[in-house]
Amino acid sequence: MSEMMTGAEMVVRALQDQGVEHLFGYPGGAVLPIYDALFQQEKVKHVLVRHEQGAVHAAEGYARSGAGKVGCVLVTSGPGATNAVTGLTDALLDSIPLVVITGQVPTHLIGSDAFQECDTVGITRSCTKHNYLVKSIADLPRILHEAFYVAANGRPGPVVIDIPKDIQFATGAYSRPRDNQHKTYRPTVKGDLGKIKAAVELIAKAKKPVFYTGGGVINSGPHASALLRELARLTGYPVTSTLMGLGAFPAADKQWLGMLGMHGTYEANLAMHDCDVMINIGARFDDRITGRLDAFSPRSKKIHIDIDPSSINKNVKVDIGIVGDCAHVLEDMVRIWRETSPQIDKTALTAWWTQIDGWRARNSLGYKQSGSVIKPQYAIERLYELTKDRNTYITTEVGQHQMWAAQYFRFQEPNRWMTSGGLGTMGYGLPAAIGAQMKNPDALVIDIAGEASILMNMQEMSTAVQYRLPVKIFILNNEYMGMVRQWQELLHGGRYSESYSASLPDFVKLAEAYGGKGIRCSDPAELDAAIMQMIETPGPVIFDCLVAKEENCFPMIPSGKAHNEMILPDFEGDTGDIIDAKGKQLV
Repeated sequence: MSEMMTGAEMVVRALQDQGVEHLFGYPGGAVLPIYDALFQQEKVKHVLVRHEQGAVHAAEGYARSGAGKVGCVLVTSGPGATNAVTGLTDALLDSIPLVVITGQVPTHLIGSDAFQECDTVGITRSCTKHNYLVKSIADLPRILHEAFYVAANGRPGPVVIDIPKDIQFATGAYSRPRDNQHKTYRPTVKGDLGKIKAAVELIAKAKKPVFYTGGGVINSGPHASALLRELARLTGYPVTSTLMGLGAFPAADKQWLGMLGMHGTYEANLAMHDCDVMINIGARFDDRITGRLDAFSPRSKKIHIDIDPSSINKNVKVDIGIVGDCAHVLEDMVRIWRETSPQIDKTALTAWWTQIDGWRARNSLGYKQSGSVIKPQYAIERLYELTKDRNTYITTEVGQHQMWAAQYFRFQEPNRWMTSGGLGTMGYGLPAAIGAQMKNPDALVIDIAGEASILMNMQEMSTAVQYRLPVKIFILNNEYMGMVRQWQELLHGGRYSESYSASLPDFVKLAEAYGGKGIRCSDPAELDAAIMQMIETPGPVIFDCLVAKEENCFPMIPSGKAHNEMILPDFEGDTGDIIDAKGKQLV
């Protein structure tokens, strides 16, 4: 049964029918009919951001903390759409389901260089999972419903719907979503049973195995994380994770090796290098993980489980590639393991754990908090200890603080950690925290930030204040673009070209100017009390934590080196001699 309505009304009705509760956006001429339709209903709550990039990041935080929710965005044509491009690319690389609706000039003006016109479909083709230009009111209902299906199914990602203004005014027949199927796009979710059985056999015969897990486990939903934990228990094998996969396996578990990769733990990276069977579950063999491909885990058999067929054998050739959703494949693996009760080599596994414990003993995340200056590692550790018993969600910006957060904040559950992994977007954390807080109003949401990154989307503090969102911004302030400074030390002889921020704002006064609370702390002895004050403050807070200015983020795999050539915190040599000329090109 169809109902006649305008295109703008169709957009709002489709959002309602898809169960959308919050829409992040910024009005403009090309979307005013949709804003008028929003005004006349109450089911979908619009969240007014201060920048379109902020809208998309907020929708990402909303989707990621909501375990399966699709984040929704509404922006105008031209600069509204182009401002959203960074967020779209971020969501594409990190596989976040979004539906982004952009306004467009009227159909008859497309191609005429009209006011606030750009080729949105052309511009976003490479940074979306799919995009549409709506040319007929008759197509609009189908496209709206289809977009949600495409965004959420298979490997999740952002979908753009570009709607000309005349289509928004036009009247047509609206139809509700009929089913969850699509004529042509039907991603494989069940893995090949023969390959799964072969993988289980290979896993059972392993003498030095390791589970290498990624963001795909998180994206697959809480059930996938539960199944991963069950499989790890059944096997007794060690587990590591990428930056995007933190929380899928509990950091408190004795089988947890910590994060792997460029700034991963010594034990995780050495286990990856020396293993004989690597079980990749929902990770994409990113360059920050693999380092030098010819030296990456050279003696291992590799199993790769991924819902995206193009990810398998893309960067690293594998022995068994299983296309399917992590939850479905893990479910089959657990079932087959229980049915067959394979006999693992316990002697070899004990020896493997003994070797891993030897690597653990190096204490690759060790540091010394002494004197009157706060070490950034200590700041994160104290933040974790004082929040671990609360319902806490963490976002970050990008840089040293991001890596320290990944290293020292110990995540026990999925969907509690939101960071920009693939694109590395400075300015991600604050709007993402706003989205997470909007989805989880009673939770403690903290953006662990750097003083440089936070300034990129600082304007979203206004959004937090307007909607009474008690987000906390915890700034590790070292007055440098810390990761840039570190790379300049390693690669360019300590010539810190333009990486020092010579005119930072007073963050306490800035918080007050926005209508929030500002706190500053520079004394390690006062840190706990200051963090508690931040937590207990009911509204938005900017916490300016002054930390050691030239602290480097270690451990680290220098670019161009293998996993077994890590720099540890106790390194006393010349950091400028670590990376050779070839490695400098790989940063």
